[in-house]
Amino acid sequence: MRRIAVAAAVILNSRGEFLLAQRPPGKPHPGYWEFPGGKIEPGETAPHALMRELEEELGIRATALYPWITRDHDYTHASVRLHFYRVPAWEGEIQGREQQSLAWQSAERVTVAPLLPANAPVLRALALPSVYGITRAGELGRAEFLQRLEQALRNGLRLVQVREKNFTETELRTFAAEVVALARRYGARVLINGAPELAQEIDAAGAHLTAVQLMAARQRPEAAWCGASCHDAVELERAAMLGADYVVLGPVLSTPTHPDAPPLGWERFARYIRDYPLPVYAIGGLQAADMEIAWRHGAHGIALLRNAW
Repeated sequence: MRRIAVAAAVILNSRGEFLLAQRPPGKPHPGYWEFPGGKIEPGETAPHALMRELEEELGIRATALYPWITRDHDYTHASVRLHFYRVPAWEGEIQGREQQSLAWQSAERVTVAPLLPANAPVLRALALPSVYGITRAGELGRAEFLQRLEQALRNGLRLVQVREKNFTETELRTFAAEVVALARRYGARVLINGAPELAQEIDAAGAHLTAVQLMAARQRPEAAWCGASCHDAVELERAAMLGADYVVLGPVLSTPTHPDAPPLGWERFARYIRDYPLPVYAIGGLQAADMEIAWRHGAHGIALLRNAW
């Protein structure tokens, strides 16, 4: 069955909430809630189609439009390919021009129902923050790092990866448990790099697979959240097949952590993740100021090692 190409908007307000619209009578699945958007007409690009749909449906003109994830879904009446874009800025006042109901929602608490089935993985992806901090206690010292971690958590960091390749097994277990306990006080998630069993043992939010583990894995780890490190198209495809929640792709720029790894650059990064179904964090030589360029090239956000702390 041919897939119908659809452009969909994740419209985000200053509180981080997104807009959902209720499908009106006369359309398939009337009464269901969905992200605004519509079919991509012949000769249209996805961004142009979305700009047109937002004007027709909501009376607004998007002034910032970032490519995000692409999801396929099979309904009984049609198979669709949904090209999602994040829209953090627009001109005009949002109004339901097709008499549809509208509601601002958050990923942690969706109060409208029912939602179209295709949107379940999208809501899960929206629960991931835009900054992913990677620990460096081996370099800074454990006590110093934990102080910096708490300050970052106070400042809003909500996703942390414990990655300490030079720690012994005992050191890693002790340190990871400390990070999990500290992060829990601030409502942040912690994933453990390279040690799914340890993640389960200390009740971390999940596991982050190395690229080697990703390619060798036969099934997704038993964890609430699962991420993976990727460097090329083959590893990206494997992560999607395994059912990971997100990936980290890089290095985008040159980095002292991996001096022998040739950087992808932003254009190749964007080509790798075009029409990709999972949220992607850019990594490698980045700073907080690189967030907007990462969004423009399709990233969900950025992963930071030195510059997170």
